[in-house]
Amino acid sequence: MRKLRLDIAGLLLAACALAPAGAGAQGFSALVSPPRFEDQVKPGTVYRNVVEISNVSGAAAHYTLKTADWHLDAQGSAVFDTALAPGSCRPWVGLEAADIQVAANGKRRYRFEVAVPADAPVGECRFAILLEGDPETVGGALALPVSGRIGIIVYLGVGDAAARLHLLDTGVAQVEGRKLPVLRVRNDGNAHSRLEGLVDGTDANGRKLSFLPSSLPLMPGETRTIALTPQADDAASAPPVIAYPLQLKGALDWGKQRLELDARLSP
Repeated sequence: MRKLRLDIAGLLLAACALAPAGAGAQGFSALVSPPRFEDQVKPGTVYRNVVEISNVSGAAAHYTLKTADWHLDAQGSAVFDTALAPGSCRPWVGLEAADIQVAANGKRRYRFEVAVPADAPVGECRFAILLEGDPETVGGALALPVSGRIGIIVYLGVGDAAARLHLLDTGVAQVEGRKLPVLRVRNDGNAHSRLEGLVDGTDANGRKLSFLPSSLPLMPGETRTIALTPQADDAASAPPVIAYPLQLKGALDWGKQRLELDARLSP
């Protein structure tokens, strides 16, 4: 792995993280900001950025950092692998240091860079930066060493890489015990997408509702079912119960992509 040069100047994010922004396991008490990076870069350029690492414990902490490849499991959670995957862009990545110390209740700005080759193909460079604490012994008679870990996931679109979304179907599905409207969407592009925005809906009782799409990413070549969740009037209110049939109308966006919706849904 290349060592990051110390004359880093300029910041340009390159990523997307599916990992939590903070984790605490026994003595491991760390937060990272931002929790993910998403950006575009040109071949033949070097992009640099900074992640802020906070130690929220009352004692100094030692962390190790390394890159990893990752994929999503069936539940949409990131699974990390430190073995170099075929076609991985991790050889382009430079980290400031393999391990760092952060003072009690302190913060550390940690730098990384991605040197994109001039002949890099159009597509998406995806990798994770794994932040790990020192192993701790937990358990009783069968004590085991356990390390806390945060994965900072990076999406870096190279060249004109972009998602290309197609709405295949709409319907209603049981999601975590609730009947919710869902969209079946395919990404035929060469970069990930994440639907954003609100869709207006009117249920069978004439009630006006706003629906927020699931934040799970759609990877290149993937077909995913995206749930739309009705938003409560305020944080203290219970989630609205939808009376079907439901009329949806509006659009969801991602970058220059726009997914138009106009559908009447019944369970």
